[in-house]
Amino acid sequence: MIERSEERDAAVMAALPHVPRLGWTVAALEAGLRDLGEEPAAHRWLFPRGPVEAVEVWIDLADRRMEEEAQGEELEALRIPARIRRLIGIRLRQAAGEREALRRALALMALPWNAVAAARSLARSADAIWAAAGDRSADFSWYTRRATLGVVYAATLAYWLREPVGVEAALEFLDRRLAGLARLRRPVPAGGS
Repeated sequence: MIERSEERDAAVMAALPHVPRLGWTVAALEAGLRDLGEEPAAHRWLFPRGPVEAVEVWIDLADRRMEEEAQGEELEALRIPARIRRLIGIRLRQAAGEREALRRALALMALPWNAVAAARSLARSADAIWAAAGDRSADFSWYTRRATLGVVYAATLAYWLREPVGVEAALEFLDRRLAGLARLRRPVPAGGS
């Protein structure tokens, strides 16, 4: 579980406008803290692991924002794939104005020395999406569902950030990935392939 506080959330959100120009750096964190009227050096105790920790806090905040918006949706009436689609759609729409910050966050997390933080953040996001979709499993499928969704969600994000496409095109990409997974799960008929 990531440490949550209003101060950390505020610092990340204040740094966000500086990220497209400065990247997820100490300079962006200090600029955001200055905007808040705080001591720029406060980033040292707010994010002891540096900008990577700030990115983790931002991703966690995005998870919480998605969960909050999802509470206003009538997800129970939908089948699970449609719930997942709706939740990822919420995430993409919420991030639409922060696309460059997200691109830079993913680039930072892709560095080999940040692999653990990246995996941790992706696992938390996949768990948040499944939980918001109503998954209450407690068996081995809990792990496989989250691992599978993590891969599909990461691919959808990469597609959305790489291509000059809108949210609907990214969701169509997601639909194709989910359909492929459904085909993989179908049992093979006896004596055939």
